[in-house]
Amino acid sequence: MKYTPYLANAAALLIVSAGIVHADDKHSATAPAAHAAAPVVTPEAAVAKLTEGNARYVSKSVSNGKPTAKARAATAQSQHPFAIVVGCADSRTSPELVFDQNIGDLFVIRTAGNLVDDYALGSIEYAVAHLGAKLIVVLGHERCGAVKAAVASGSAPGHVGSIVSGIRPAVKAVQGTAGDLLENAVNENIYRVADKISRKAALGDEKSSVRIVRAVFDLDSGKVQWLK
Repeated sequence: MKYTPYLANAAALLIVSAGIVHADDKHSATAPAAHAAAPVVTPEAAVAKLTEGNARYVSKSVSNGKPTAKARAATAQSQHPFAIVVGCADSRTSPELVFDQNIGDLFVIRTAGNLVDDYALGSIEYAVAHLGAKLIVVLGHERCGAVKAAVASGSAPGHVGSIVSGIRPAVKAVQGTAGDLLENAVNENIYRVADKISRKAALGDEKSSVRIVRAVFDLDSGKVQWLK
């Protein structure tokens, strides 16, 4: 699917509503290109920054007191996140903490089971096209409750059922394989979400410069493992 003018206009509206551009700014039509002034962080450099940040998170018993007033002031009028993180809504897996980053560093999308729908895909497209992010990280975690529910049953009450049905194909794909079923299903779900983003996100001309990577977070050690 191509990146259409309709999507560009919709993203421009998001920019105005987010306060990046004032609605009465007569130059707002050219504002989406503003991120070009910020240094471009390559996918490789972004992975390195995240890896270093996670190492700090694992090794320190006390945080550095982020966010800071300086970071808040620097990002009040614009944002230039160096990575997009699609993660689980689990309260123990905040990407900003796990990767030891500050305000404005990460563009984060979180749902139970780190699933992506049209809203999430649109958010990814926006961050790539208008914020300049070149790295997309799909971050799952061990003992994921959403995946555990999909392992236990093919259905669930209410809207949780949609989450279970979204993860269930990953569970079926690894049933009967060696190893722990839940762990295998968590990893398979990560791969499938990454593949869905690759196939369905309309990244336009930016697609060739964007990299999608997969990772899993260890709740016990705090370490992030990058998956092949």
